Amino acid sequence: MNDAAPAPTPAPAPRRRARVRAPELIGKGGWLNTGGKDLKLADFRGRILILDFWTFCCINCLHVLDELRELEEKHRDTVVIVGVHSPKFVHEADHRAVVDAVERYQVHHPVLDDPELATWKQYAVRAWPTLVVIDPEGYVVAQHAGEGHAHAIERLVAELETEHAAKGTLRRGDGPYVPPEPVATDLRFPGKAVVLPSGNFLVSDTTRHQLVELSPDGESVVRRIDGGADGAFKEPQGLAPLPDGRIAVADTVNHSIRAYDPETGVIETLAGTGKQWWQGAPSEGPAREVDLSSPWDVAWWQGRLWIAMAGVHQLWTYDPASQTVRLAAGTTNEGLVDGPATEAWFAQPSGLAATDERLWIADSESSSLRYIEADDPAHTVRTAVGTGLFDFGHRDGDAEQALFQHPLGVTALPDGSVAVSDTYNHALRRYDPATGQVTTLATDLREPSDAVLVGEDIVVVESARHRLTRLRLPDEAVRVEAVAHRTQRAATEVAAGALRIDVVFQAPAGQKLDTRYGPSTRLLVSSTPPELLLSGAGAGTDLFREVEIDAAVGEGVLHVSAMAASCDDDPAQEYPACHVHQQDWGVPVRVSADGVSRLPLVLAGMD
Repeated sequence: MNDAAPAPTPAPAPRRRARVRAPELIGKGGWLNTGGKDLKLADFRGRILILDFWTFCCINCLHVLDELRELEEKHRDTVVIVGVHSPKFVHEADHRAVVDAVERYQVHHPVLDDPELATWKQYAVRAWPTLVVIDPEGYVVAQHAGEGHAHAIERLVAELETEHAAKGTLRRGDGPYVPPEPVATDLRFPGKAVVLPSGNFLVSDTTRHQLVELSPDGESVVRRIDGGADGAFKEPQGLAPLPDGRIAVADTVNHSIRAYDPETGVIETLAGTGKQWWQGAPSEGPAREVDLSSPWDVAWWQGRLWIAMAGVHQLWTYDPASQTVRLAAGTTNEGLVDGPATEAWFAQPSGLAATDERLWIADSESSSLRYIEADDPAHTVRTAVGTGLFDFGHRDGDAEQALFQHPLGVTALPDGSVAVSDTYNHALRRYDPATGQVTTLATDLREPSDAVLVGEDIVVVESARHRLTRLRLPDEAVRVEAVAHRTQRAATEVAAGALRIDVVFQAPAGQKLDTRYGPSTRLLVSSTPPELLLSGAGAGTDLFREVEIDAAVGEGVLHVSAMAASCDDDPAQEYPACHVHQQDWGVPVRVSADGVSRLPLVLAGMD
């Protein structure tokens, strides 16, 4: 980033331009959380409608679900939020998986299951997550891509309430949400597990915001642990034994690392403030004074606790001796790029396993297995299996061509190989670094998210079956028919040669770009394959970029990451509230004689 570059000044735009009628809501999968009723756009007339285009693999989408909860409750008589589920992975197009995700992440509003991206296309959405605001008369008034827009939408909702109450076009009342019937199970979408010295299992019971201790049979509940004096857990995930006998807990939605003592029952916060980390915040310091972002798994390795920081695509560490945390690897850019720790890119790392030789990483959004060597002072990140964000499937064989689908867990095996919880393939896979081969150990598991060794058995956390499943490690791997997939999204046809990328950002009403400490925007552009771009790749502070497309390559994916910071524009406020807006796009492109020479991407804009 060139800090000397001047901050961009967005072109002035009218508060409202030509009114655009919102397209109809259609989805082959139908509606959830409506009591079986199919809804049309006309059913929301008189209400402020917020469409949340999301997919359940996406950590940024999960962040937005949490951002919207307060607004959803505060304006429940005027605002209706509708989730439009738009899948990236093949598994996410399975209706049963969407039903599970809606319960797993406690989505308390109607959801349209759109497996063929019909409504996504109608609204010209390019990225997960995207929010579209529709006024009570059925017109689109705003679109926001990425995280950090709740404050702006809250202000817009207040304006729309005032405007349409005066016009008589605002209709107050209960929304169409109908909660599903609760299901009685001992576990509900468990995430990770460890074996305690007693032989009992400790499981993160994610959806019920608990830890659950089970007897060695993996079924009988010994006790439930809710969070202690430091506060309740919120969707806990990863667990790891610490040298002092306590268990580290990745308290994911609390953006914290906790420690649970199975002997005394005491729970202590080790790291995190409870607030989500944003660009520009410190990435090292006293552990309880530094923000974290959706820690998903933890592992003890080389005298420190390693943290899979899924929310910012990085690895961090916690040092108990100094009680500090710091960034260990990753740049916050989402993708699959190997190299020294300071240059590597991750894509939602969600599983860790430590051996004397390596730290293994399940990098879920790139459907890859990656690792760091113990004797490498640069902590170089290497990829064992996987090729990128948009290629996935179930294919065994040589690691160079093997495929996973959104793995969430990795487990070290006694022979030096690792078992991969291949979550969206409903399978347990094995990678052997000695032979470079990937095999399948077991199938017909439902969204396995972790596994632990118990003697000659491996116990798998079957998250979507709400149980632990014990398997005997087979002498020979299961054989499966190979399947390969690529994310199916229509490619944007672009002209060969010059292409201008424009990230559209208009500071929300009552705010302005924060330029007190230099440029308040950032833009990073790259491509898959890298040869697609003859020029224009890299970082800068302008929200536009001139790139050159190589016609000889023909097609690929443009990766665009944008960030903008805005503050309340009130001279009377000595300390104005500031907000960070950020989003990553992966835009499939294809060179065409009739292709466009400008690619607009909306970070935040008003119509």
